[in-house]
Formats: sequence, C-alpha cells, structure tokens
Amino acid sequence: MREGWVTYKIENILSKIIDNRGKNPPFSEVGYPYVDTTCIVGNNRFPDYSLIRKYIAEDTYNSWFRSGHPTKNDLLIATVGANIGKICLMDETKICIAQNTVGLRINPKIADPIFVYYVLSSNGVQAHLKSLDVGSAQPSIKVPHLLNVNIDLPNLPSQTCIATVLSTLDDKIELNHQANQTLEAIAQAIFKEWFVDFRFPGATGEMQDSEMGQIPKGWRVGKLGDVCEFAYGKGLKSENRIDGKYPVVGSNGIVGTHAEYFVDGPGIVIGRKGTIGEVTWIHQNFFPIDTTFYIKDLLGVKGLYFHYFLLKLQDFKKIGSDSAVPGLNRNQAYDNILNIPTKNSIEGFNNIARAIFENIQNNEQQSATLTAIRDALLPKLMNGEVSVETKEALL
Repeated sequence: MREGWVTYKIENILSKIIDNRGKNPPFSEVGYPYVDTTCIVGNNRFPDYSLIRKYIAEDTYNSWFRSGHPTKNDLLIATVGANIGKICLMDETKICIAQNTVGLRINPKIADPIFVYYVLSSNGVQAHLKSLDVGSAQPSIKVPHLLNVNIDLPNLPSQTCIATVLSTLDDKIELNHQANQTLEAIAQAIFKEWFVDFRFPGATGEMQDSEMGQIPKGWRVGKLGDVCEFAYGKGLKSENRIDGKYPVVGSNGIVGTHAEYFVDGPGIVIGRKGTIGEVTWIHQNFFPIDTTFYIKDLLGVKGLYFHYFLLKLQDFKKIGSDSAVPGLNRNQAYDNILNIPTKNSIEGFNNIARAIFENIQNNEQQSATLTAIRDALLPKLMNGEVSVETKEALL
C-alpha cells in the first residue's frame, strides 16, 4: 500500500445502506424505474435504463421500501446472479431497488463516492468480490461479507483528484455513446421517412394497389425471405477462443473476441436462441456463434443498412414465443409480409446510412481507445506509478 493511504472496511466508509431485499415489491405498468441486477452491467457508470422492464407506482414508491431509495452518487451492487459484484453509480434519476441489489451511500467526510466506484470497479477488487460467492443454485454474495471487504484510500483531496481524471475520460466516452444514439436515430428516421411514409427522393406520388394497401409505383409486396437469408452462426466455445481483434457475437451482442473471423463485416446478427430476435450491427469482420443467425443479402444491393432497419421493425420475439421449440424459427420469419422498394431507392438510402454508420464506428473506436487509457490509468493511479499531480496533463 502507498505511504499515507489507509485501509478501511467498506462498512466503515458508509453513511447509509439501502437494502430492501427480502421480497419483490408490487409492480406497475408505469411509474418509477425498478433497477434490478440486469441493469448493472459493469461497463456502464450508471444503470442501463434501456434494460428497465418493471416500474413502481408512486404510492408503493413512497411506502413500501423500508430502506428508502438511492440518490445521486450512491453505489449500486448486484449481490445475486450473473452480474454479482458488478457496480454502478447513481445519477439523478429517481429509481427503486429491492431483490438482489444493495445501495451504498458513502460518507463524504471519509471518501469520495466516485473514487470508491472506480476502486470497486477495478479488476482486482472485482475478482475479490466474485470470490465471495457462496451461491449453490446461482452466484450470490452475502451483504455482511461485502461490507467486510477492505479497500485502500488516500487522503480525500487525492481521491477527488483521481476520480476527476477517470470520470473525465468516462464523460468523453458517454458523449460518444450519446452521439451514436443520435446518429442511429437519424438514420432510422430517414428509413421511416422513405420506406414507411413513402416520402423518398424522386417520389412521384404515383401509387399502386397491393395486398398491403397503396404502395409507390415500382415497389412490390414480398416476404422477408425474398430480402435476406438467415445463415447459421458457427460453434465456438469460450475455452476455444483466442483473444484477438475480431468480435465474437452471441444472441445478445458482442460476447468476446477471437483471433479469426467467420463473416466479412460490416454485418448483422440476430439472436436465434437465448435473447431471441435481438438485432445487432457489427462494423468489422466478426464471428457469429451458433446461437445466432447472420444476414446475407438477396436483393443484390451494396450494404446491409436497409436490411438492418427493416429487421428491427420485425416482431421476432413473438415468432420465437409462438414456436413449439424455444428460439427463432427462420422459416417462420421468412414468411413475414412486407413492402419491397426499388433497388435504386434502397441503394440511395444505403449511401446515406453508410456515412452515418462510419461516424458511429469512428466514435466507437475513439471510445475503445479512451476505455483502454482509463483501465490502464486506474491501477497506475492506485499504486503511485502515475502521480495525481499530473492530472492536468492527463486531461
């Protein structure tokens, strides 16, 4: 431990524990977000609100939760399940936690909560938290064991300085993420304008009757199976993967890397088993595993950008739930009826979307570099290899 640093048990740096575990609260269709362990994904500073599936009515919010609710800069830790030990910071959103999630409020006279977040997120501490697993049916950490974990802290000004360096990098990463969400939303809005509302460049207003109603002249009604092929991914067990530059893609997105690729990118992967129907865009060459389909074009167009947004409109989850065998049946998916635009319209859209997606890829690459810098800095700041006095240079 560095000179001047002090070892504390987690319980001794807290001013409050938010622990509403014991039973599930009554849920509602709307209300305050209920953050469970699936929302604490480990690579996000804050809860992943896109994964929220349950809500709490105001009366329940005000009366049911015996320990209260997390507030800004509280830490949330998953204590049960696949994400045990994962941690996130609270922003200003009003949320609820109960089963399998504990909130920690840091005593600001002892520790900087953002600094503690980075300490608990570090590889060494994360490995230690996972070693506390006492679960049998599923991974589990007992709260007393969690509170008994030791962490080393410098003086409070140094904590704040280190936290500022690391959070500045995370702020830049988050800005890139928000920019990419906006860019994809723009591409999606253009897709809707052209192919749903029929307001595309060169549209003459001439329409023709079809079984789908009025469609632009020159378009046709067909099936999804006329547009693309759902090709099977390839088996690749985790123990057989060689860490490399090519993303390994599962049913819920990128699950690792490999030294070899199976499909030329950019491309599209759809969840076949597990997370059924999840549509993922991959910028580079990739390796889709056998719980997925990857997409092949059948229209003879350059690029899969039209296909991506078309596939995101399909209700694959319903197809999967209607199947006798859990999973996405591609033959059923192929039968989805849809309007097929002219090849010129699709390629015109693809040219616009390609430029947008190249910007998205550039932002992702920059974020990957910033993440690597942040992850490399954390242990160096902790053990003194990089002095906190170099903060201005790092920023």
